[in-house]
Amino acid sequence: MHCIIPFFNHIFAMYSIIYIIIMKENKENTNAFLMHISSFAGYLFPFGSIITPLILWQTQKDKSTFLDQHGKEAVNFNISFSLYIFILSASFFTFFLRNFFNFLDRIDPYNYDHHFTFNGIGFDFFGIFSIVGIISIIKIALIIIAAMKANNGEYYKYPFIIKFIK
Repeated sequence: MHCIIPFFNHIFAMYSIIYIIIMKENKENTNAFLMHISSFAGYLFPFGSIITPLILWQTQKDKSTFLDQHGKEAVNFNISFSLYIFILSASFFTFFLRNFFNFLDRIDPYNYDHHFTFNGIGFDFFGIFSIVGIISIIKIALIIIAAMKANNGEYYKYPFIIKFIK
């Protein structure tokens, strides 16, 4: 009987170590998952898609290289896509102003029989909105894919990103 108790103590110790290792990996996976999912905070407050993953990455990056890599990817992705949306928005205002001034040029102040046409305005408004919408859907899909990969313990590289943080 005295031989069996130390045997069970060794088995218990071995299972405890395995449990701690698995829980540590699960905690890392969960934290990496949260770094990616926190990008949706941008829908709640301005710059939340950049600030929230940045804060999570800064607090977790020293704990493991896994968390460091996922944090960098999440922050770089959100900065890149914010930049892309900003550029598209700026181009929208350029198209809007061009069409507005073209519209004003067609007004004849001496002729009150106005027949206005909106030639060339279709792609400018609806095209830019469509592109922004498609990019937003792609962003949501990529965040979900990255979060699922992180939760499974896999590394994920976002496509189309600029490496601001290396």
